[in-house]
Amino acid sequence: MTSLKLLVKNARQAVLVCNSKELFLRGEAMKRVLVLEQDGANGVSVVVGRDGCISAVGHTASIEKQFHDATFDKVIDAQGMCVMPGLIDGHTHPVWAGDRVHEFAMKLAGASYMEVHKAGGGIYFTVEHTQKASEEELYQLFKSRLERMMHAGTTTVECKSGYGLDLETEIKMLRVLTRASKELPFIEISSTYCGAHAIPKGKSSEEATDDVIKNQLPRIQQLVKNGELLVDNIDVFCEKGVYDVDQSRKILQAGKDIGLAINFHAEELNLLNGAEMGAELEARAMSHLEEISDAGIEAMAKANSVAVILPTTAYILRLKSPPVRKMIDAGVPVALGTDFNPNAFCMSMSLIMHLACVNMRMSMEEALVASTINAAASIGKATTHGSLEVGKVADLLIINAPRWEHLVYQMGGHDHLIKYVIKKGDIVHSSNC
Repeated sequence: MTSLKLLVKNARQAVLVCNSKELFLRGEAMKRVLVLEQDGANGVSVVVGRDGCISAVGHTASIEKQFHDATFDKVIDAQGMCVMPGLIDGHTHPVWAGDRVHEFAMKLAGASYMEVHKAGGGIYFTVEHTQKASEEELYQLFKSRLERMMHAGTTTVECKSGYGLDLETEIKMLRVLTRASKELPFIEISSTYCGAHAIPKGKSSEEATDDVIKNQLPRIQQLVKNGELLVDNIDVFCEKGVYDVDQSRKILQAGKDIGLAINFHAEELNLLNGAEMGAELEARAMSHLEEISDAGIEAMAKANSVAVILPTTAYILRLKSPPVRKMIDAGVPVALGTDFNPNAFCMSMSLIMHLACVNMRMSMEEALVASTINAAASIGKATTHGSLEVGKVADLLIINAPRWEHLVYQMGGHDHLIKYVIKKGDIVHSSNC
Protein backbone atom coordinates (compact mmCIF):
# COMPACT_ATOMS: atom_id res chain seq x y z
CA MET A 1 0.00 0.00 0.00
CA THR A 2 1.38 3.40 -1.02
CA SER A 3 1.52 6.18 1.57
CA LEU A 4 1.23 9.69 0.17
CA LYS A 5 1.10 13.17 1.67
CA LEU A 6 -2.01 14.85 0.28
CA LEU A 7 -5.07 14.32 -1.87
CA VAL A 8 -7.14 17.27 -3.06
CA LYS A 9 -10.27 15.86 -4.66
CA ASN A 10 -13.48 16.88 -6.43
CA ALA A 11 -12.41 20.41 -7.40
CA ARG A 12 -14.50 22.41 -9.85
CA GLN A 13 -11.33 23.55 -11.64
CA ALA A 14 -7.63 22.87 -11.53
CA VAL A 15 -5.60 25.68 -13.10
CA LEU A 16 -2.52 23.97 -14.50
CA VAL A 17 -1.30 27.16 -16.27
CA CYS A 18 0.82 25.00 -18.62
CA ASN A 19 1.79 21.34 -18.82
CA SER A 20 4.60 20.92 -21.36
CA LYS A 21 7.55 21.91 -19.16
CA GLU A 22 7.58 25.45 -20.55
CA LEU A 23 10.20 27.69 -18.96
CA PHE A 24 8.01 30.75 -19.55
CA LEU A 25 5.09 31.85 -21.70
CA ARG A 26 5.16 34.87 -24.00
CA GLY A 27 3.10 36.58 -26.65
CA GLU A 28 -0.20 34.91 -27.48
CA ALA A 29 0.71 31.94 -25.25
CA MET A 30 0.22 34.16 -22.19
CA LYS A 31 -3.50 34.29 -23.02
CA ARG A 32 -3.88 30.50 -23.08
CA VAL A 33 -4.02 29.34 -19.48
CA LEU A 34 -4.56 25.60 -19.26
CA VAL A 35 -7.51 24.74 -17.00
CA LEU A 36 -8.82 21.26 -16.23
CA GLU A 37 -12.59 21.53 -15.70
CA GLN A 38 -15.01 19.33 -13.80
CA ASP A 39 -16.69 16.90 -16.22
CA GLY A 40 -20.29 16.59 -15.11
CA ALA A 41 -20.12 15.15 -11.60
CA ASN A 42 -16.51 14.10 -12.14
CA GLY A 43 -14.34 16.70 -10.41
CA VAL A 44 -10.59 17.26 -10.55
CA SER A 45 -8.02 15.88 -8.12
CA VAL A 46 -4.38 16.55 -7.28
CA VAL A 47 -2.09 14.01 -5.60
CA VAL A 48 1.03 15.03 -3.67
CA GLY A 49 3.77 12.58 -2.83
CA ARG A 50 6.00 12.27 0.22
CA ASP A 51 8.60 14.49 -1.42
CA GLY A 52 6.18 17.42 -1.49
CA CYS A 53 5.90 17.28 -5.28
CA ILE A 54 2.88 16.67 -7.50
CA SER A 55 2.37 13.00 -8.32
CA ALA A 56 -0.75 13.32 -10.46
CA VAL A 57 -3.40 15.75 -11.68
CA GLY A 58 -6.58 14.52 -13.34
CA HIS A 59 -10.27 13.87 -13.07
CA THR A 60 -11.30 12.34 -9.77
CA ALA A 61 -12.57 9.04 -11.20
CA SER A 62 -9.26 8.43 -12.95
CA ILE A 63 -7.23 9.43 -9.89
CA GLU A 64 -9.28 7.16 -7.62
CA LYS A 65 -8.64 4.26 -9.97
CA GLN A 66 -4.92 5.01 -10.24
CA PHE A 67 -4.45 5.41 -6.47
CA HIS A 68 -7.07 2.96 -5.19
CA ASP A 69 -4.64 1.31 -2.79
CA ALA A 70 -3.00 4.53 -1.52
CA THR A 71 -3.36 6.16 1.86
CA PHE A 72 -3.02 9.90 2.42
CA ASP A 73 -1.92 11.90 5.43
CA LYS A 74 -4.51 14.52 4.52
CA VAL A 75 -7.53 14.58 2.20
CA ILE A 76 -9.21 17.85 1.20
CA ASP A 77 -12.62 17.75 -0.44
CA ALA A 78 -12.54 20.81 -2.74
CA GLN A 79 -16.01 20.36 -4.18
CA GLY A 80 -17.14 23.56 -5.86
CA MET A 81 -13.71 25.14 -5.41
CA CYS A 82 -10.68 25.85 -7.59
CA VAL A 83 -7.10 24.59 -7.22
CA MET A 84 -4.33 26.72 -8.68
CA PRO A 85 -0.57 27.24 -8.27
CA GLY A 86 0.69 29.28 -5.36
CA LEU A 87 1.47 32.84 -6.41
CA ILE A 88 5.05 34.00 -6.94
CA ASP A 89 6.02 37.57 -6.09
CA GLY A 90 8.84 38.60 -8.41
CA HIS A 91 10.13 41.75 -6.67
CA THR A 92 10.11 42.85 -3.01
CA HIS A 93 12.17 44.88 -0.51
CA PRO A 94 10.83 43.35 2.72
CA VAL A 95 13.71 43.61 5.24
CA TRP A 96 13.69 47.04 6.87
CA ALA A 97 12.84 49.06 9.96
CA GLY A 98 11.26 52.49 10.16
CA ASP A 99 7.83 53.71 9.07
CA ARG A 100 7.43 56.03 6.08
CA VAL A 101 3.71 56.67 6.28
CA HIS A 102 4.47 60.39 6.66
CA GLU A 103 5.89 60.45 3.14
CA PHE A 104 2.56 59.40 1.67
CA ALA A 105 1.19 62.87 2.39
CA MET A 106 4.19 64.42 0.62
CA LYS A 107 3.51 62.34 -2.46
CA LEU A 108 -0.18 63.19 -2.39
CA ALA A 109 0.83 66.86 -2.31
CA GLY A 110 2.84 66.36 -5.49
CA ALA A 111 6.40 65.54 -4.37
CA SER A 112 8.19 63.25 -6.78
CA TYR A 113 10.14 60.15 -5.80
CA MET A 114 13.47 61.92 -6.31
CA GLU A 115 12.28 65.06 -4.46
CA VAL A 116 11.45 62.94 -1.41
CA HIS A 117 14.79 61.17 -1.85
CA LYS A 118 16.77 64.44 -1.97
CA ALA A 119 14.96 65.76 1.13
CA GLY A 120 16.45 62.93 3.18
CA GLY A 121 13.41 60.72 2.93
CA GLY A 122 12.83 57.64 0.87
CA ILE A 123 15.63 55.11 0.87
CA TYR A 124 17.87 57.20 3.14
CA PHE A 125 15.24 57.38 5.89
CA THR A 126 14.84 53.60 5.80
CA VAL A 127 18.61 53.04 5.64
CA GLU A 128 19.11 55.02 8.84
CA HIS A 129 16.51 52.99 10.75
CA THR A 130 17.65 49.67 9.28
CA GLN A 131 21.26 50.34 10.19
CA LYS A 132 20.21 50.98 13.80
CA ALA A 133 17.93 47.94 14.07
CA SER A 134 19.20 44.66 15.47
CA GLU A 135 19.25 41.54 13.35
CA GLU A 136 16.60 39.98 15.58
CA GLU A 137 14.33 43.01 15.23
CA LEU A 138 14.65 42.90 11.46
CA TYR A 139 13.97 39.16 11.43
CA GLN A 140 10.75 39.49 13.45
CA LEU A 141 9.49 42.32 11.23
CA PHE A 142 10.37 40.30 8.14
CA LYS A 143 8.72 37.14 9.45
CA SER A 144 5.43 38.93 10.10
CA ARG A 145 5.48 40.39 6.58
CA LEU A 146 6.12 36.99 5.05
CA GLU A 147 3.17 35.58 7.00
CA ARG A 148 0.91 38.28 5.57
CA MET A 149 2.17 37.57 2.05
CA MET A 150 1.50 33.86 2.50
CA HIS A 151 -2.02 34.50 3.81
CA ALA A 152 -2.60 36.45 0.57
CA GLY A 153 -1.57 33.43 -1.50
CA THR A 154 2.16 33.98 -2.08
CA THR A 155 4.18 30.79 -1.69
CA THR A 156 7.47 31.97 -3.25
CA VAL A 157 8.95 35.46 -3.11
CA GLU A 158 12.02 37.32 -4.36
CA CYS A 159 13.49 39.37 -1.50
CA LYS A 160 16.18 42.06 -1.69
CA SER A 161 18.63 43.62 0.69
CA GLY A 162 19.48 47.25 -0.10
CA TYR A 163 18.63 49.31 2.98
CA GLY A 164 22.13 48.99 4.39
CA LEU A 165 24.40 50.63 1.80
CA ASP A 166 27.35 49.51 3.91
CA LEU A 167 28.89 46.08 4.24
CA GLU A 168 27.84 45.45 7.84
CA THR A 169 24.16 46.25 7.33
CA GLU A 170 23.88 44.56 3.96
CA ILE A 171 25.26 41.37 5.47
CA LYS A 172 22.88 41.77 8.41
CA MET A 173 19.96 41.90 5.98
CA LEU A 174 21.23 38.92 4.02
CA ARG A 175 21.58 36.96 7.27
CA VAL A 176 17.92 37.71 7.97
CA LEU A 177 16.96 36.42 4.52
CA THR A 178 19.11 33.32 5.00
CA ARG A 179 17.66 32.55 8.43
CA ALA A 180 14.10 32.88 7.11
CA SER A 181 14.93 30.59 4.18
CA LYS A 182 16.11 27.92 6.60
CA GLU A 183 13.54 28.32 9.39
CA LEU A 184 10.21 29.24 7.77
CA PRO A 185 8.51 26.32 6.01
CA PHE A 186 5.49 28.27 4.77
CA ILE A 187 7.20 30.32 2.06
CA GLU A 188 10.21 30.04 -0.24
CA ILE A 189 12.70 32.89 -0.74
CA SER A 190 14.92 33.88 -3.65
CA SER A 191 17.52 36.13 -2.03
CA THR A 192 18.91 39.18 -3.85
CA TYR A 193 21.91 41.29 -2.89
CA CYS A 194 21.01 44.92 -3.66
CA GLY A 195 23.84 46.84 -2.04
CA ALA A 196 23.78 49.27 -4.98
CA HIS A 197 20.29 50.53 -4.15
CA ALA A 198 21.36 54.14 -3.59
CA ILE A 199 24.56 56.17 -3.23
CA PRO A 200 25.61 56.19 0.46
CA LYS A 201 25.86 59.63 2.00
CA GLY A 202 29.41 60.97 1.80
CA LYS A 203 30.34 58.85 -1.21
CA SER A 204 30.40 59.57 -4.91
CA SER A 205 28.79 57.11 -7.29
CA GLU A 206 32.26 55.96 -8.40
CA GLU A 207 33.34 55.38 -4.79
CA ALA A 208 30.12 53.50 -4.08
CA THR A 209 30.62 51.36 -7.18
CA ASP A 210 34.16 50.48 -6.10
CA ASP A 211 32.95 49.65 -2.57
CA VAL A 212 30.34 47.22 -3.90
CA ILE A 213 32.74 45.52 -6.31
CA LYS A 214 35.96 45.48 -4.28
CA ASN A 215 34.65 45.25 -0.71
CA GLN A 216 31.07 44.03 -0.41
CA LEU A 217 30.84 41.38 -3.13
CA PRO A 218 34.09 39.58 -2.16
CA ARG A 219 32.95 39.36 1.46
CA ILE A 220 29.52 38.09 0.44
CA GLN A 221 31.13 35.53 -1.85
CA GLN A 222 33.21 34.26 1.06
CA LEU A 223 30.18 33.97 3.36
CA VAL A 224 28.22 32.13 0.68
CA LYS A 225 31.13 29.73 0.15
CA ASN A 226 31.29 29.11 3.91
CA GLY A 227 27.57 28.33 4.02
CA GLU A 228 26.76 31.36 6.18
CA LEU A 229 24.67 33.14 3.53
CA LEU A 230 22.26 32.09 0.79
CA VAL A 231 22.29 34.60 -2.06
CA ASP A 232 20.82 33.98 -5.50
CA ASN A 233 20.72 37.27 -7.40
CA ILE A 234 22.49 40.62 -7.92
CA ASP A 235 20.57 43.91 -8.28
CA VAL A 236 21.45 47.56 -8.90
CA PHE A 237 19.32 50.71 -9.19
CA CYS A 238 20.35 51.78 -12.70
CA GLU A 239 19.00 55.31 -12.71
CA LYS A 240 19.91 58.93 -13.34
CA GLY A 241 21.43 60.35 -10.15
CA VAL A 242 22.11 56.88 -8.76
CA TYR A 243 24.18 54.32 -10.73
CA ASP A 244 24.66 55.08 -14.42
CA VAL A 245 24.71 52.40 -17.11
CA ASP A 246 28.48 51.86 -17.04
CA GLN A 247 28.60 51.63 -13.24
CA SER A 248 25.59 49.31 -13.25
CA ARG A 249 27.23 47.11 -15.87
CA LYS A 250 30.38 46.77 -13.73
CA ILE A 251 28.39 45.86 -10.61
CA LEU A 252 26.17 43.35 -12.39
CA GLN A 253 29.10 41.72 -14.16
CA ALA A 254 30.96 41.42 -10.86
CA GLY A 255 27.94 39.68 -9.34
CA LYS A 256 27.58 37.41 -12.34
CA ASP A 257 31.25 36.50 -12.08
CA ILE A 258 30.67 35.04 -8.60
CA GLY A 259 27.61 33.05 -9.69
CA LEU A 260 24.74 35.46 -9.00
CA ALA A 261 21.89 35.82 -11.48
CA ILE A 262 21.27 39.34 -12.81
CA ASN A 263 17.89 40.74 -11.73
CA PHE A 264 17.90 44.54 -11.57
CA HIS A 265 16.02 47.87 -11.61
CA ALA A 266 15.98 49.42 -15.10
CA GLU A 267 14.37 52.36 -16.92
CA GLU A 268 12.11 53.34 -14.01
CA LEU A 269 12.29 57.15 -13.98
CA ASN A 270 14.49 57.94 -16.96
CA LEU A 271 15.45 56.22 -20.21
CA LEU A 272 19.14 55.27 -19.89
CA ASN A 273 19.24 52.27 -22.24
CA GLY A 274 19.79 50.07 -19.22
CA ALA A 275 17.56 47.39 -20.75
CA GLU A 276 19.94 47.00 -23.69
CA MET A 277 22.86 46.74 -21.26
CA GLY A 278 21.02 44.11 -19.24
CA ALA A 279 20.22 42.13 -22.36
CA GLU A 280 23.90 42.18 -23.35
CA LEU A 281 24.74 40.70 -19.93
CA GLU A 282 21.99 38.07 -20.40
CA ALA A 283 20.07 39.36 -17.39
CA ARG A 284 17.57 36.86 -16.09
CA ALA A 285 15.14 39.66 -15.21
CA MET A 286 14.72 43.43 -15.16
CA SER A 287 12.14 45.33 -13.13
CA HIS A 288 10.06 48.52 -13.43
CA LEU A 289 10.72 49.52 -17.09
CA GLU A 290 8.28 52.44 -17.12
CA GLU A 291 10.56 54.36 -19.52
CA ILE A 292 11.84 51.49 -21.68
CA SER A 293 12.33 52.17 -25.39
CA ASP A 294 11.22 50.04 -28.33
CA ALA A 295 14.88 49.08 -28.81
CA GLY A 296 15.08 48.00 -25.17
CA ILE A 297 11.97 45.88 -25.56
CA GLU A 298 13.43 44.22 -28.65
CA ALA A 299 16.71 43.53 -26.82
CA MET A 300 14.90 41.95 -23.87
CA ALA A 301 12.83 39.74 -26.17
CA LYS A 302 15.94 38.48 -27.98
CA ALA A 303 17.72 37.81 -24.68
CA ASN A 304 14.68 36.06 -23.12
CA SER A 305 15.01 38.46 -20.17
CA VAL A 306 11.87 38.53 -18.01
CA ALA A 307 10.22 41.93 -17.49
CA VAL A 308 9.03 42.11 -13.87
CA ILE A 309 6.24 44.69 -13.88
CA LEU A 310 5.31 46.47 -10.65
CA PRO A 311 1.84 48.07 -10.86
CA THR A 312 2.05 49.65 -7.40
CA THR A 313 5.01 51.85 -8.40
CA ALA A 314 3.22 53.68 -11.19
CA TYR A 315 0.06 53.82 -9.07
CA ILE A 316 1.62 55.31 -5.94
CA LEU A 317 4.13 57.60 -7.67
CA ARG A 318 1.64 58.62 -10.38
CA LEU A 319 4.05 57.57 -13.09
CA LYS A 320 3.06 56.46 -16.54
CA SER A 321 2.58 52.73 -16.73
CA PRO A 322 5.24 50.61 -18.41
CA PRO A 323 4.34 49.62 -22.00
CA VAL A 324 3.23 46.13 -21.07
CA ARG A 325 1.16 45.51 -24.19
CA LYS A 326 4.14 46.40 -26.37
CA MET A 327 6.31 44.03 -24.34
CA ILE A 328 3.89 41.13 -24.66
CA ASP A 329 3.35 41.75 -28.38
CA ALA A 330 7.14 41.83 -28.89
CA GLY A 331 7.62 38.48 -27.14
CA VAL A 332 9.07 39.63 -23.83
CA PRO A 333 8.13 37.21 -21.01
CA VAL A 334 6.24 39.40 -18.51
CA ALA A 335 6.05 38.71 -14.77
CA LEU A 336 4.51 40.64 -11.88
CA GLY A 337 5.63 41.66 -8.40
CA THR A 338 4.28 43.72 -5.53
CA ASP A 339 7.43 45.85 -5.12
CA PHE A 340 6.62 45.64 -1.39
CA ASN A 341 8.71 48.29 0.39
CA PRO A 342 8.11 51.31 2.64
CA ASN A 343 7.11 53.32 -0.44
CA ALA A 344 4.70 50.71 -1.87
CA PHE A 345 3.14 48.89 1.07
CA CYS A 346 1.37 46.08 -0.75
CA MET A 347 1.67 42.37 0.03
CA SER A 348 -1.17 40.99 -2.11
CA MET A 349 -0.40 39.49 -5.50
CA SER A 350 -4.13 39.19 -6.23
CA LEU A 351 -4.41 42.98 -5.91
CA ILE A 352 -1.36 43.33 -8.16
CA MET A 353 -3.05 41.17 -10.79
CA HIS A 354 -6.16 43.34 -10.57
CA LEU A 355 -4.14 46.56 -11.01
CA ALA A 356 -2.23 45.01 -13.93
CA CYS A 357 -5.49 44.18 -15.67
CA VAL A 358 -7.16 47.57 -15.13
CA ASN A 359 -4.21 49.97 -15.43
CA MET A 360 -1.94 48.06 -17.81
CA ARG A 361 -4.60 46.36 -19.92
CA MET A 362 -3.44 42.83 -19.25
CA SER A 363 -6.02 40.07 -19.48
CA MET A 364 -6.71 37.99 -16.39
CA GLU A 365 -4.99 35.04 -18.06
CA GLU A 366 -1.89 37.13 -18.77
CA ALA A 367 -1.84 38.40 -15.18
CA LEU A 368 -2.05 34.86 -13.82
CA VAL A 369 0.77 33.64 -16.08
CA ALA A 370 2.81 36.65 -14.94
CA SER A 371 2.22 35.70 -11.30
CA THR A 372 3.05 32.01 -11.70
CA ILE A 373 5.22 30.45 -14.41
CA ASN A 374 6.76 33.73 -15.64
CA ALA A 375 7.44 34.97 -12.12
CA ALA A 376 9.09 31.60 -11.48
CA ALA A 377 11.23 32.19 -14.58
CA SER A 378 12.32 35.58 -13.26
CA ILE A 379 14.01 33.85 -10.30
CA GLY A 380 15.19 30.74 -12.10
CA LYS A 381 12.58 28.36 -10.68
CA ALA A 382 10.39 27.60 -13.68
CA THR A 383 11.49 23.95 -13.85
CA THR A 384 10.14 23.32 -10.34
CA HIS A 385 7.52 26.01 -9.65
CA GLY A 386 4.78 28.06 -11.28
CA SER A 387 2.40 25.44 -12.68
CA LEU A 388 0.55 22.30 -11.65
CA GLU A 389 2.65 19.68 -13.42
CA VAL A 390 3.74 16.24 -12.31
CA GLY A 391 7.12 16.46 -10.62
CA LYS A 392 6.84 20.12 -9.68
CA VAL A 393 6.71 21.40 -6.11
CA ALA A 394 3.17 21.16 -4.74
CA ASP A 395 2.56 24.83 -3.96
CA LEU A 396 -1.21 25.19 -4.19
CA LEU A 397 -4.04 27.58 -3.46
CA ILE A 398 -7.57 26.34 -3.00
CA ILE A 399 -10.03 29.16 -3.49
CA ASN A 400 -13.65 29.07 -2.44
CA ALA A 401 -15.11 30.18 -5.76
CA PRO A 402 -16.45 28.42 -8.87
CA ARG A 403 -13.86 30.04 -11.16
CA TRP A 404 -10.22 31.02 -10.62
CA GLU A 405 -10.82 34.50 -12.07
CA HIS A 406 -12.49 35.53 -8.81
CA LEU A 407 -9.03 35.90 -7.27
CA VAL A 408 -8.34 38.73 -9.74
CA TYR A 409 -11.87 40.08 -10.05
CA GLN A 410 -12.57 40.51 -6.33
CA MET A 411 -10.27 43.45 -5.64
CA GLY A 412 -8.66 42.98 -2.24
CA GLY A 413 -10.90 40.00 -1.49
CA HIS A 414 -8.31 37.29 -0.97
CA ASP A 415 -9.19 36.89 2.73
CA HIS A 416 -12.68 35.72 1.73
CA LEU A 417 -11.51 33.57 -1.16
CA ILE A 418 -8.42 31.63 -0.16
CA LYS A 419 -9.51 28.53 1.71
CA TYR A 420 -6.11 26.82 1.86
CA VAL A 421 -2.51 27.75 1.17
CA ILE A 422 -0.39 24.64 0.61
CA LYS A 423 3.42 24.68 0.54
CA LYS A 424 5.24 21.55 -0.65
CA GLY A 425 2.10 19.55 0.06
CA ASP A 426 1.67 20.83 3.62
CA ILE A 427 -1.24 23.04 4.63
CA VAL A 428 0.35 26.24 5.94
CA HIS A 429 -2.78 28.37 6.14
CA SER A 430 -6.51 27.69 6.22
CA SER A 431 -9.49 29.98 6.68
CA ASN A 432 -13.20 29.65 7.40
CA CYS A 433 -14.27 31.33 4.16
